[in-house]
Amino acid sequence: MANRRFEMYQYRQILVRMRMGESNRAIANSGLMGRKKAQALREKAILHGWLKPDAVLPDNDTLATILEENSQALIKGSSVAPYADKITKWYEQGIQGTTIHQALVDKYGFTGSYWSVIRYLKVLSEKTPVPTTVMVFAPGDAAQVDFGAGPLIVDIRTGELRKSWIFVMTLAWSRHIYAEFIRD
Repeated sequence: MANRRFEMYQYRQILVRMRMGESNRAIANSGLMGRKKAQALREKAILHGWLKPDAVLPDNDTLATILEENSQALIKGSSVAPYADKITKWYEQGIQGTTIHQALVDKYGFTGSYWSVIRYLKVLSEKTPVPTTVMVFAPGDAAQVDFGAGPLIVDIRTGELRKSWIFVMTLAWSRHIYAEFIRD
């Protein structure tokens, strides 16, 4: 449920960026979604009037329903549809897409492409929430520390480039970060 809520939040953020005139390429460069998926979302948004500045963005349920219809249509019209139960079972067992495609070809004479199997697996992975562990800490209970190489810094006395290091500490409860550059 939380995963779905986060996903709908991302879609709403992309819709806001589209309203502000951001291109599909800019959205793809930001890493939010690919250009083709952004174009499909833009088309749906235009169809439903979501890109108008005065329009109210859809709530989670409405957005999920409309986007779900799109993914279900892809599955129903796919060459993998007759094998959906088998593919789902194999996916749940952790079998890789290449192996699933080869098994379909060898056992069932599947003539569809490898990429059609991958697209179907992607839809399955979007429906299957990824389990996460939330670690809870009391204030002042714990901190995470990291230490790594920093940039080269000019020594103001000698003018030579010197190696630097970065010390980073993140407080587990507040997520506040302390960082410091050091020379050795």
